[in-house]
Amino acid sequence: MSRLTPLHAIAHSRSGDKGNRSNISVIAYRPSAYPILLDQLTCEKVYSVFKHKHVTAVARYELPRLSALNFVLDNALEGGVNDGLCVDGHGKTLSSLLLGIELLIPEAEIDEDYPYYP
Repeated sequence: MSRLTPLHAIAHSRSGDKGNRSNISVIAYRPSAYPILLDQLTCEKVYSVFKHKHVTAVARYELPRLSALNFVLDNALEGGVNDGLCVDGHGKTLSSLLLGIELLIPEAEIDEDYPYYP
């Protein structure tokens, strides 16, 4: 059985920037959760989270040895650190926004004892 659950229940994330491009990595806590990321965390899904920022393209890179995905978002930072007026000019908090999306996650992958589980 599966249920809609926030991504942060099975993964953590790191993000950064280069110019007007944001880089967001999503890393599964357990290798057994990596196939869920592969299946459900698509470029289209990530684009839908950030379309309000006028992102023009999303590329996904698979890192199976790390049980991770890396997303590169073009034009995500309102011109970049020196040009943009957004509070988070470096894109460091964009990973938190992504971790809040809900995926259909099998019950066996959800650790109810995890301290950040809603």
